[in-house]
Amino acid sequence: MPQLRLALNQIDSTVGDLAGNSESIVHWTRHSAEQGAHLVAFPEMALTGYPVEDLALRPSFVEASRGALRALAARLADEGLGELPVIVGYLDRCETAQPKYGQPAGSPQNAAAVLHRGRVALTFAKHHLPNYGVFDEFRYFVPGDTMPVVRVHGVDVALAICEDLWQDGGRVPATRSAGAGLLISINASPYEQNKDDTRLELVRKRAQEAGCTTAYLAMIGGQDELVFDGDSIVVDAGGEVVARAPQFAEGSVILDLDLPAAAAEPPAGTVDDGLRIEHVVLCADPLPAYEPELTGGYADRLDDDEEVYSALVVGLRAYAAKNGFRSVLIGLSGGIDSALTAAIACDALGAQNVYGISMPSKYSSEHSKGDAAELARRTGLNFRTVAITPMFDAYMDSLGLTGLAEENLQSRLRGTTLMALSNQEGHIVLAPGNKSELAVGYSTLYGDSVGAYGPIKDVYKTAVFRLAKWRNRAAEERGQTPPIPENSITKPPSAELRPDQVDTDSLPDYPVLDGILAMYVDRDQGADEIIAAGYEQETVTKVLRLVDSAEYKRRQYPPGTKISEKGFGKDRRLPITNRWRESG
Repeated sequence: MPQLRLALNQIDSTVGDLAGNSESIVHWTRHSAEQGAHLVAFPEMALTGYPVEDLALRPSFVEASRGALRALAARLADEGLGELPVIVGYLDRCETAQPKYGQPAGSPQNAAAVLHRGRVALTFAKHHLPNYGVFDEFRYFVPGDTMPVVRVHGVDVALAICEDLWQDGGRVPATRSAGAGLLISINASPYEQNKDDTRLELVRKRAQEAGCTTAYLAMIGGQDELVFDGDSIVVDAGGEVVARAPQFAEGSVILDLDLPAAAAEPPAGTVDDGLRIEHVVLCADPLPAYEPELTGGYADRLDDDEEVYSALVVGLRAYAAKNGFRSVLIGLSGGIDSALTAAIACDALGAQNVYGISMPSKYSSEHSKGDAAELARRTGLNFRTVAITPMFDAYMDSLGLTGLAEENLQSRLRGTTLMALSNQEGHIVLAPGNKSELAVGYSTLYGDSVGAYGPIKDVYKTAVFRLAKWRNRAAEERGQTPPIPENSITKPPSAELRPDQVDTDSLPDYPVLDGILAMYVDRDQGADEIIAAGYEQETVTKVLRLVDSAEYKRRQYPPGTKISEKGFGKDRRLPITNRWRESG
């Protein structure tokens, strides 16, 4: 039985950084070669970054990607790596597709190539194009129609791209029809809570359908609101896990595989879904037998809270680094949301690059001011206090505001202060709003919603408390100081914009609110279904009306890390002007 040492490199790419991404591919290819790899793979669109969105519709970027691919092939050969086949994702265009109404101009493709001996030995495009959630690939790409197979050291290796595994049919059964001994799928599959379990079962199922060992290679890092968690998996033909990579960590999974020998006659013809087999021989003869040394390993799984917290840290870190920001500014109220946001920022960027500012008004409690200062002491972030009372009094003398206008004025003065310091000192402002608040519009436009990024915008309030407790517990287990003051966790949440104010003056208790929101926002269930689940009709009606009327606010909120199946943004697109009310 032929042997093959496979290197799966789960790396972080930056959209549009063709030179930087090429450098990373060369670096990890060299590392793989030093480990004795015989075949190397990189994630979906690793050369261009993912998702490229409307860049796919720019002919200049498509041609730049194609040129960068050819240059990468030549460079690998020049650096002595040409004999090592390398699979890499990139942006291409279809040479044969005819212009058609409703088809993206230029026929761009989400593609991959096999580089060998200084040239592009084989190219293919994703066959199944996702068109749900954050994916708009029907808008950007035309599908591929081949079943790519490369012969490497006597093994036929079938190739696929991400959605080709998630959808039934196509390249998975075609792999079996082609008689391949290994299926490699390269992916840029965004993180969502609990997706790792779904992903594992998917790969197991597809390996059994393909009838061969299946390698699922994933990207890591962050791009705008998306986070990629790695978690690359190799499963044998029977569905047993052979190797599994760490989550949220760049690195290489290298393992020795015993694989079925390729047939004497190369596969040919048309197979499942009309896919035409494209077979390329790179290395026909099996390797001399060797003693397997590398197993790839099985990385420990993160528990649910650590997984989500890690995603939030990676998302913020990637957003700051990839956009050239070195420091962040946070308004510290002493409450749980700003405390968790600050803890995430310190873990993502280092406390020395986090600047917190307390902006008390005459309604701010002494314990809240103290909690903000205590958070700064515990984390070591930079801290100062700027009272907004003189500004507030000046506005009030001029305008004589009352009620909600008076409350919101305080929030907007804080937002103005943060943005002024951002302009003056070069920090980006982090908005500390959570998903519960965004859902019901419990935030002030141009006030607590100002910022360049919202780290917890996809985290419900109940999860905010849970993550804060987890972060403190994790610190204690490591012998460190818990970053979040206990009082910030235990006291009733309040905006403190009027005397004795608490959130439950305006909203249901958060466990009730979040339960309703999870059904309505995340699962698109209607009022009748929510009431049938045990929630009071009056409460459901109120919450749904708040959600429906707050769309204009959400549309103006900054981007933030997506961790749920349906975050506010591309996942959930509703008209602002909309008279349909689920609540009647």
